[in-house]
Amino acid sequence: MLAAFLDVAMERSVFEIIEDEEAYWGEIPGLQGVWARGKTLVICQRELREALSDWIALRLYLNLPIPVMAGFDLNKIAQTA
Repeated sequence: MLAAFLDVAMERSVFEIIEDEEAYWGEIPGLQGVWARGKTLVICQRELREALSDWIALRLYLNLPIPVMAGFDLNKIAQTA
């Protein structure tokens, strides 16, 4: 379930080029604070997935809600733990 949630969230990610820094910026709309930047698009995507994973772990630890994506409800993980 977690891997599927990560995949769905990453499909919603948006990226842009930061021209003056020659880098990429990425974020996932609807997930406040989930962003990354990297020298290449691939590095930015990897960093964004890592940021997303850390964001989920923190929200589960703090018992904060996580938006349901494509029917994947990670809040149920916290309820059963």
